[in-house]
Amino acid sequence: MTITAAHIPAIVALIAGVLILIMPRLLNFVVAIYLILTGLIGLGVLRMFHM
Repeated sequence: MTITAAHIPAIVALIAGVLILIMPRLLNFVVAIYLILTGLIGLGVLRMFHM
């Protein structure tokens, strides 16, 4: 299996889901980090994927 940039959100979601199952209090941090990164990427401040 070849992992491309399209697979990254699914992999991150899978890892986050497993961590939340193990440590439910981690949910606040995962959601906060996701929202911050999504906002920064949406504003163009942080460019993670160059296409």
